[in-house]
This record gives sequence, C-alpha cells and structure tokens, in this order.
Amino acid sequence: MVPVIAPSGDRCLIVEFEASDPFAANRFVRAAAACIEAAALPGVTDVVPALHTVGVHYQPHRVRLSGALLPHLALTEILQSMLADLSLPAVGDARVIELPVCYGGDCGPDLEAVAALCNLRPAQLIELHCAAPVEVLMLGFAPGHPYIGRLDARLSPPRRATPRTVVPAGSLGLANRQTVIYPMNLPGGWHLIGRTPLPLFDARRGSQPCLLRPGDRVRFVPIEPNEFAAMQAGQGGAA
Repeated sequence: MVPVIAPSGDRCLIVEFEASDPFAANRFVRAAAACIEAAALPGVTDVVPALHTVGVHYQPHRVRLSGALLPHLALTEILQSMLADLSLPAVGDARVIELPVCYGGDCGPDLEAVAALCNLRPAQLIELHCAAPVEVLMLGFAPGHPYIGRLDARLSPPRRATPRTVVPAGSLGLANRQTVIYPMNLPGGWHLIGRTPLPLFDARRGSQPCLLRPGDRVRFVPIEPNEFAAMQAGQGGAA
C-alpha cells in the first residue's frame, strides 16, 4: 500500500494510508511508524501514529536537502523511498496484555442497555468482548488512551447521543466495533461496559508511562467486583 504524503504546516508531514478498511490501513500505519522511528532521520523530532495516518514532526533546518529542494519536499522524498516496499510485522510478534475488567454494575452502567441495542444478553456481550485478543490501533485523545479493535461485528453500536461530562478512570467504552479505555477522569461519549483497576497512564513509569502501545494485543479477562476493589486498592486506589 503506497501512502500519500502531504505537509501540515511547516514542521509536520502527514503520511496517509488510504484503504476502504481503516483497520487494514492501521497495520500499515504502525509498520510505517516503526520504520521511520528506527531510521532516526536527521531533523525528525516525533513520529505519531493514528488510525490511518502517521504524523512526522521535524525541524526544517536539520533536514538533509537534496539539490535545491525545500525541507518538506526533501523529507517527503526520503519517506517515499523508505516506505515504498513496506512489509507488515507478523501478528504473532506482538505483545499480549491481559487486562482484568469488571463488567456491568457500577463499573459498567451501560452494559444492559448497550447489550439490548446489540440484540444480545449482557452475558453474551461480555463473552464476545473477551473472546479473543484484540489489537491496540492507536493512542490518542489523552495520554495513554487506547483505541482497541476490531471487535466482533455484533459489537457495533454507535456512540451515545449525549456524552458524559465525566467518565471514571479505567472505564471501558464500546462503540463501532472498538473499545476505548479512559486513563483518567475525562468526558466521553462511548457506552460504558466495564472498568479495569490497572492504571493506563502513570508518569512515574519513566520512559514507558503508557501501559499499552499501538500493536499490542489485549485479552480482556472478566473479574468480580470484589476482585476489582482488591486490585484497585493494591494500585493505590486509582485506576
């Protein structure tokens, strides 16, 4: 898949993978981001993968020019050459992270309603949600906030018509065959089906403050409310 590369301002290039299936494009995004990061190109200061794009931030004065090219054209040329024969990593090479989740009740106040919306019983929704490891597509919206998919086709409700102004940290949201997990108390418009006691973002973790990374595979593991309370207390009381 050949990407389209275009400038966004004078210090960023957007590498876009166009596909009818954004989940398929996302694998190329993650492969491209890893390739660009590994190249450590002069002038590139940050590489930001999203769902179907990669943001490549750079300092123009440090980009190696070719002939009379402007910095953004020179860097575009370099990226086009690097990504021409991009190969996808094997799925089996990804980390698999088990994430405990307390479904329903106070932890997942929308579980019954969204199950009905999906023509499922709550137990069936939980079973489908936990059926197999699912990929972390990207981090965005807030530090450590993962978008995880693609879930079973039956788990495809739209987002809530009215967002909540505050969603508790650790809450799992469901919409459009994806799950998000709120790393801190935030506003949000996804259906809340459960909550994990594990902290998704902790600045004290040094160079890896985010629990999950794009490309990880997440296996959701149901736990009981008493297990959630005990694990949350063991984490210092915050998810």
